[in-house]
Amino acid sequence: MNAICRPKFNLGQIVATPGALEALEQSGQSPQFFLDKHQHGDWGELDDQDKQSNDQALVDGSRILSAYRTLKGERLWIITEAVGDDGRRSSSTILRPSEY
Repeated sequence: MNAICRPKFNLGQIVATPGALEALEQSGQSPQFFLDKHQHGDWGELDDQDKQSNDQALVDGSRILSAYRTLKGERLWIITEAVGDDGRRSSSTILRPSEY
């Protein structure tokens, strides 16, 4: 029997920039595809140091960044903000790197 893979953290409110929405529309992919990868610890196209920073963020509550490519080769980032005073993450943003 396979164990259900639980999300590693809460995404908070999900928002996307116009550029990210355009890239997703052009590729025919849904935001949920990338959000699921991000939330389950598949950090995408990051170097080992950035991946380790994300793993540490799961412990200390700091910001989490993932980087992906759409089927059309467009780069997308997902940034989940640091944990607030209430212990919750407030938001996750899908964006093109040029929109940062």
